[in-house]
Amino acid sequence: MPDAYIYDAIRLPRARVRKAGGTLAEIAPYELFGQLLLALESHSISADSIDDILVGISTTVGEQGGNLARAAALWAGWPDRVPGGVVSRLCCSGLDAVESAAARVAAGYADVIVAGGVESMSRVPMLSDRPAIATDADLGERTGFVTIGVSADLTAASSGITRAELDAYAVRSHQKATAAPTSASVVPFRKGGTVLLDADEGARADASSAAFAALPALFGDDPAWQRVARRLPGAPRPADGLHTIATAPQLADGAAAVVVGGRRAQGVLGRQPIARIVGTAQAAVRSPLLTAPAAAARLALDRAGLAAADLDVVEANESFAVTPILLARQLGIDPELVNPSGGALAVGHPLGATGGNLIVQALDALERTGGEHALVTIPAALGLGSAVVLRRLN
Repeated sequence: MPDAYIYDAIRLPRARVRKAGGTLAEIAPYELFGQLLLALESHSISADSIDDILVGISTTVGEQGGNLARAAALWAGWPDRVPGGVVSRLCCSGLDAVESAAARVAAGYADVIVAGGVESMSRVPMLSDRPAIATDADLGERTGFVTIGVSADLTAASSGITRAELDAYAVRSHQKATAAPTSASVVPFRKGGTVLLDADEGARADASSAAFAALPALFGDDPAWQRVARRLPGAPRPADGLHTIATAPQLADGAAAVVVGGRRAQGVLGRQPIARIVGTAQAAVRSPLLTAPAAAARLALDRAGLAAADLDVVEANESFAVTPILLARQLGIDPELVNPSGGALAVGHPLGATGGNLIVQALDALERTGGEHALVTIPAALGLGSAVVLRRLN
């Protein structure tokens, strides 16, 4: 892989979406990301050294429409010459932004790019953009589109993963998130001098398999199963459904920012990189299966010249409990290496921000354990998957 490095990576705490209004529900998405730009200035970089900003957003409509990256830069008072753009690849958007930045700096087309993502699911709900593939019956039938929840149940059933395994994994996610150490990479969100949020929300110390087992399944009677039967004859259908509100990712608001640069960025920024991006990949499988993360991971590892056995940390987004369980099985990874600080089942999945969030967590875990290599991977609807492989630098 050509040279592309990470010089800094920070994120906001993840805030739960609540019906009555979450902690960050009153904050516009441009300010969520804009506060990270301000934090980077005080933490590690000069805005004058930045060539561009790439922001991943899943639902690019309303307050997240237009060019939010440029809006955030202007809000933060960054130099007029810093442009900005938006990358949208559903849940993979944040990783895509980082991968795109890495490609540009490696090619020599930029020295330093701030990449990452933002999503205010409180203010811009998922599917509020009314995408044709979800709302046009003819297109849905032609493509076999089903909701990602049905995809999750189908993937689990096809892989022999039981409801009990899913529930147990969710309990462990909450336990890990509750016990996770604090990180200097998490930037408290402030408003008018007051700290509104300084830690991830959602993790429950009292999570238990018994409590989760009592929850009703969400997708067992979804009409989309009829389309699955037509498109994939013989595909298993769990009688009562498998995933519940406990084994589905929590909705959240959040943002993350990663400073990506090439070799020359050391002189521009006056600091050493903390990690090298050694492999990236985008992949897709036949929808509605959620197996693309393994395909993307294998490709990214191959490009990095590594094997799964070389990994010290894996951050696999908990886009339903099935995805990290299946990834570990498919790649032969020790489950203890996966999501050491918990994941989206406990502390939320702010869609476009998640890629950057997972990079921050992977780098924190590598530093904490003295490990060298980390894999970050995310699935998305429509059979998509994205992966990044990192090498920590001493």
